[in-house]
Amino acid sequence: MNERIRAREVRLIDENGEMIGVMPPMHALEIARERDLDLVEISPNAIPPVCKLMDYGRYKYEQAKKENEARKNQKTIALKEIRLSPRTDEHDVDVKTRKIQEFLAEGDRVRVSVKFRGAEMRHPDIGRKLLDGIAEVLKGTVVIERSPIMEGKMMSMIISRAPGWEPPKKQVPTPATKKQHHTTPATTSETATTSTPVLVQESTEATVPPSE
Repeated sequence: MNERIRAREVRLIDENGEMIGVMPPMHALEIARERDLDLVEISPNAIPPVCKLMDYGRYKYEQAKKENEARKNQKTIALKEIRLSPRTDEHDVDVKTRKIQEFLAEGDRVRVSVKFRGAEMRHPDIGRKLLDGIAEVLKGTVVIERSPIMEGKMMSMIISRAPGWEPPKKQVPTPATKKQHHTTPATTSETATTSTPVLVQESTEATVPPSE
């Protein structure tokens, strides 16, 4: 950069990416100083080497900022562990297998281990059969990074998510629709008959006795 460039000639590009031409590095450095920029060698193996005018301090700052953003967005792959024993029943194995799938869906690697106690150490084949069974259930969704091996009192294997495998999407249950009660209009025969009250008018005339 700047005075450290030792080539006899350089191909100069300005700060906008436009070609200026081939010239001695001292001439290119003068142009850089006139524009208050740095002369940076970007392709030292080219013939002649390619240099660019830029604000090197600002360039380094922007590069560091991009790297920090990339690190923030980068997911850290964790190694999770699922432990079983030779006595783990079928139901618990199913539950553990679903948990393994959850870890894989999040992008994590999983160590599946079987821990032996006492006399169980004489039957490592039980642990091997257990791990092989899980691997068979997860076939097509996992890659076995390390096959089952015995380490002290533990037999374990390491698996990771298979390339191209996508976890099934969780279905959101649709809210149940409320039943609407429709009132059926009554038919003519079902309509209650309402009687109209009849007013009886009393006579105000006196009663005439019959003539003899």
